[in-house]
Amino acid sequence: MKVEIISPNKLIFEGEANSLLLPGKDGSFGVLNDHAPIISSLTEGSVKLSTDEGEKSYEINGGVVEVLKNKVIILAD
Repeated sequence: MKVEIISPNKLIFEGEANSLLLPGKDGSFGVLNDHAPIISSLTEGSVKLSTDEGEKSYEINGGVVEVLKNKVIILAD
C-alpha cells in the first residue's frame, strides 16, 4: 500500500509499506493491505512501517490518519 507521512514543515515519508502500526487515541492499531476505509485521530507515539527494505519508525506528536483504497495519508503534528 502507498503511505505518505506529512508534517506541516515537510514530507517525512512517501513509499510502499506492507503493514503499519499506528498510535491511536484509544490504543495502537495496525493497517494491512485492503484495510477498510477509516479516518482516525492519532496521539503521541511511533508510526512503525514494515517495508521490503525492513522496518522503519517515525515519532509523531499526534495527528490524523486516513486509509482509503490501499493509500494511507498521515498528517502528523
